[in-house]
Amino acid sequence: MTDSETHRAVDAVWRMESAKVIAGLARIVRDVGVAEELAQDALVAALEQWPKTGVPEKPGAWLMAAGKNRAIDYFRRNTLLERKHEELGRDIGEQQRTAVAGFDAAIDDDIGDDLLRLIFTACHPVLTPEVRVALTLRLLGGLTTDEVARAFLIPEATVAQRIVRAKRTLSEAHVPFEIPRGIDRAARLSSVLEVIYLIFNEGYSATAGEDWLRPALCDEALRLGRILAELAPNEAEVHGLVALMEIQASRSRARVSPSGEPILLMDQDRARWDQLLIRRGLAALERAERLGGARGPYALQAAIAACHARAHTPEETDWPRIVALYGQLAQTAPSPIVELNRAVAVSMAEGPAAAL
Repeated sequence: MTDSETHRAVDAVWRMESAKVIAGLARIVRDVGVAEELAQDALVAALEQWPKTGVPEKPGAWLMAAGKNRAIDYFRRNTLLERKHEELGRDIGEQQRTAVAGFDAAIDDDIGDDLLRLIFTACHPVLTPEVRVALTLRLLGGLTTDEVARAFLIPEATVAQRIVRAKRTLSEAHVPFEIPRGIDRAARLSSVLEVIYLIFNEGYSATAGEDWLRPALCDEALRLGRILAELAPNEAEVHGLVALMEIQASRSRARVSPSGEPILLMDQDRARWDQLLIRRGLAALERAERLGGARGPYALQAAIAACHARAHTPEETDWPRIVALYGQLAQTAPSPIVELNRAVAVSMAEGPAAAL
């Protein structure tokens, strides 16, 4: 394997494994910023060694082990460790052995909880929405600062400042690296879903630039949503968001004309809708509904999207059901846009006079 091939392999491994490595390291050092730096050090080591030794059989474990070794050095030189020793009355050597054991376990144990902790940390409400988006794409998407900047058509320096600000804010606010419980979990989950949907919407209806669609951002949001659904299988709104994104993404090929002009839903060629994504979306919606309870805004929007997805022609659309769903959505998440869409649905179901 040539050096360039090895570097491409390293890039591919990093994109797939970086979130797991950062999450595993953050669980031990309890600081997302430090964990990312240690993971980046491990990446540099891979770039130096893999061209000589070849890509290891378990590259993710290799990166975690490299990060572990650098974390041990971090503990040894960090004066905070000595202060912690004095405060807790523990032997420094014992703490180092505990840290090593923790890292060894992180290599072999299920990484799910660590990833979930990382998602909740990156999407913490203490950060502004645009900062949460940048940090999430950096830590969980494995995107470089330049890639995030190009995706949102903003200067790279702006993204870099947001990421630095995010890490500093999390550190200064002493945000714990944990999965919140009870009331806090519901509030934080709402923030997580908001960030993922913001990423999706920027790809689905770009707010800047000449392109109406940025498929890479849609794909990244879908990937994050699917991961979250696996990590939090009992959260109905998570499945609702995944269902909504899957069904909306299914229309991507039909949303833009060959000349780049947008095509409205009712005018789209439904033969171009992606049936695999529709089936995945309907399955996710079914999972959300099986969990029971009051449907949240994402599940309700997904149910509306499902009405359109099931109709082979606009005339087959179940408009009375859409009217009812918009009525529920208006109570759950009221907004002028919801009322406008409800009026349109009423017009389709009962005529313009009823809508007025």
